[in-house]
Amino acid sequence: MNKKLLHGTLNTIILKLLKDNGEMYGYEIVQHVKTLTADQLKITEGALYPALHKLEGEGLLTVEYKRYQNRVRKYYRLTESGTKETQSQVADLFEFMRQIQTLLESKPKLG
Repeated sequence: MNKKLLHGTLNTIILKLLKDNGEMYGYEIVQHVKTLTADQLKITEGALYPALHKLEGEGLLTVEYKRYQNRVRKYYRLTESGTKETQSQVADLFEFMRQIQTLLESKPKLG
């Protein structure tokens, strides 16, 4: 999969996973995407964490630190506005994919 295509949808993927799973920590998000896509999509930490910080800065995510086996994990959860934004972004992405599919399946006009 083209990394540029993935990068353009990363925020929507993160928001949707958090909507479906309640709260998640970064590595969990990476592994969940790999599992759901049978290793076809791979999110790097270098792409994930800046996106998470941006979404947090926009007020779409909250953060909670929890101790797990002598480690502290940073869990992300949607805010109320994050939930609304998720619905909007998912709808927009589905519409965009529908439009792209229409374009790609169009037949060339004959002379």
